[in-house]
Amino acid sequence: MALEVRNDTDQQQYSLVEDGDVIGFAAYETDDDEIRFVHTEVDPAHRGGGHASVLVQHALDDVRSESSRRVVPQCSYVAAWIERHPDYQELTTR
Repeated sequence: MALEVRNDTDQQQYSLVEDGDVIGFAAYETDDDEIRFVHTEVDPAHRGGGHASVLVQHALDDVRSESSRRVVPQCSYVAAWIERHPDYQELTTR
């Protein structure tokens, strides 16, 4: 089982891909200085295995390394994930 997270900019989402199939996504909207995560979803057959956490961590790592945008966690999952991981909270105050 090979997991990959990729930024599908045309669809405005980070996709979680397992063996070539998209099994989850974190949808976002952007403007000049913000990226708003608006919805996160993992296929029901893959829930409970930490897949959403892997997806969100990779997405936030990408934002951290590739831009200076401030993260606005409108999605409740992303907001809770950031709350549980203090080392990512600075992304919301950039």
